[in-house]
Amino acid sequence: MKNLILDDRLNSIEPYLISNASEILTPALAIYPEMVEENISTTIRLLNRDPNRWRPHVKTSKLAFVMKMLVNRGALNFKVSTTLELLTACQAGASDVLVAYPLVGAAARRVREIASAYDHVQISTLVENGSQVEEWSGSRIGIFVDVNPGMDRTGIEQDNVGEIIDIAGAIKAGGIRFRGVHYYDGQLSKYEAPEREVIAHRGYRQLLKIIAALNAVGFNVEEVITAGTPAFPCTISYPGFADPAFIHRASPGTVIYGDCSSLSQLPLEFGYRIAAVVLTTVVSHPCTGKITCDAGHKTVSADAGTPTCAVLGRPDLIPQKPSEEHLPIEVSTALPRPEIGSLLYLIPRHVCPTVNNFDNALIIKSAEITSIEPVTARGRESPLVLTQA
Repeated sequence: MKNLILDDRLNSIEPYLISNASEILTPALAIYPEMVEENISTTIRLLNRDPNRWRPHVKTSKLAFVMKMLVNRGALNFKVSTTLELLTACQAGASDVLVAYPLVGAAARRVREIASAYDHVQISTLVENGSQVEEWSGSRIGIFVDVNPGMDRTGIEQDNVGEIIDIAGAIKAGGIRFRGVHYYDGQLSKYEAPEREVIAHRGYRQLLKIIAALNAVGFNVEEVITAGTPAFPCTISYPGFADPAFIHRASPGTVIYGDCSSLSQLPLEFGYRIAAVVLTTVVSHPCTGKITCDAGHKTVSADAGTPTCAVLGRPDLIPQKPSEEHLPIEVSTALPRPEIGSLLYLIPRHVCPTVNNFDNALIIKSAEITSIEPVTARGRESPLVLTQA
């Protein structure tokens, strides 16, 4: 099984060591706010030092503690997927939040309720058909038309320009604010960087044609949103987004903490740091050349496949397929295997759902635990929460 070690960023453990780690009940999530600040600074720098061009998807950050860090740096426009993330973002000080998920029924009613409680926050959502538009009739919710760039998850296929115009017309006819176009090209993660950019830019050219067609029939496109983490380099290199007539915002979220996948997708020269790790304890030596620790897939998400993580500072340790609470790890060299009771620091392959596995996070500054913060937007609200925000 191939390891996920990519470069020296995963081999240097010293910046992550915790002085009193032996007191920690594992598995545990540790977040390093100084490194989070570096990643925020890096993203703003890449966006021409304009935090207004960033609409981070807070499905990654999850903590109100970290969302407030973004707000304090001027990143006030968020993107969320759940009503709990929406509520947390509003409470953290966001000024504009997009619920980037097709909402109907009780979920739509809950968004209306939160919008009423936080009437100083601009809240918007996505639509792709007329029945979804009707959900927002009589509300102050803004609407983005969701365009499918080939990910085939949600949205109107990008070649169906007439259908996109028809939906914009239905929004206007319903007396609802048409905000613009949402274009999430997450499928580009499967391509290597040079090909990824070629395919992304081809899609962006089609996106500009859609915008021109909307403008031509009187629909003002206020904002265009592109690019999660994999397509982020492509979106900032596209000339058509350099000085457009609309507001262009990119929406990478994983860059807040970083993970093995994002390190492979983003250029080394960007300078992103790993800002979140999972602490785990070696609990067994089940056979020669193998150890087991307490970080199964209920701890480190396995949604991106195996290995689910890399072991910081030990490229010779190769995580195997996890079970619910156990993570077997192969020792691939003659180096001594970690003793039972040893602590390991894991870099998740996919940090977003990994953070969602924890109720609380240790906040680490200068090797010390400075606080324990709740993972505020973990999971979901009660299914019968339709009361007060």
